[in-house]
Amino acid sequence: MDLKFRKITLEDREPIQRIYMEYPSMSCTRSFANTYLWARYYKVTAAEAGGTYIFRSENEEEMGAKTSFAMPAGSRESVRQAVASIMEYCRAHEVPLQIYSVTEQDFALLEELFPGTFSISYSENDADYVYESEKLITLAGKKYHGKRNYINRFHLEHPDWTYESITHDNVEDCFQMALKWRNENGCNDDPEKCAEMCVALNSLRLMDELSLRGGLIRTEGKVVAFSIGEGLNEDTFDVHIEKAFADVPGAYPIINQQFVLHETEGFKYINREEDVGSEGLRIAKRSYHPVIMVNKGVVVLKEDA
Repeated sequence: MDLKFRKITLEDREPIQRIYMEYPSMSCTRSFANTYLWARYYKVTAAEAGGTYIFRSENEEEMGAKTSFAMPAGSRESVRQAVASIMEYCRAHEVPLQIYSVTEQDFALLEELFPGTFSISYSENDADYVYESEKLITLAGKKYHGKRNYINRFHLEHPDWTYESITHDNVEDCFQMALKWRNENGCNDDPEKCAEMCVALNSLRLMDELSLRGGLIRTEGKVVAFSIGEGLNEDTFDVHIEKAFADVPGAYPIINQQFVLHETEGFKYINREEDVGSEGLRIAKRSYHPVIMVNKGVVVLKEDA
């Protein structure tokens, strides 16, 4: 059958989230919010097949191929049917098959369903950093000494600081902070930074519709940092957005700590997503000592490898 791709809408959230919760993963790509918010940048559309959803991207620059597909989620039979449909689509449209965001667990399933058919290449840039929530809150031990120092300095320099959950009453303050951050960080001259800021602003705008949680840090009445995320499954929370002013020492460490403390109760693990190849992000994420790296790769047919 020919897959019928269409624009992803907010009405798709409930059925897609139901699949993600029934067949959980630690990967940040198993989030409707992430898929929906980045759909415009990555040119993502959706089709239904095999009782699940197939997401197609047509962003040649980012994915390395003009047409590529996200790893389907669902039961073994749903995944088998969806991948078979992707293979049929690629043959019919004469495009090379490429499936992205394939975890090690996903690839093991593909090997069971289609023995010897695919090969995979993992990218360090795409691996998710996962931490124990308790360690991000307590920052106990020598390896977190530097983080505690930054937070202590923040406390000393900003004795009036407060943490607030993001609500209808203060979300506009986050908008204004994000717009200032955008201007200070040259987002208009960098397409990827610009896209990231659009995602941040839309996350604030659609917090209720996407069931997101947010928190902010305020000093002298002004927002200096905020963070937004959601639960991926019963034990893992995903932090989608984190913004802070670089000229406020300790703003990033304190929003990291306070957001996990106040908004992620009941979740054992915190996924802080990829470093996307940024050396600065890689250093920052490693400095919090992840306990799990969720490796993700790109799958192609062995005959095309």
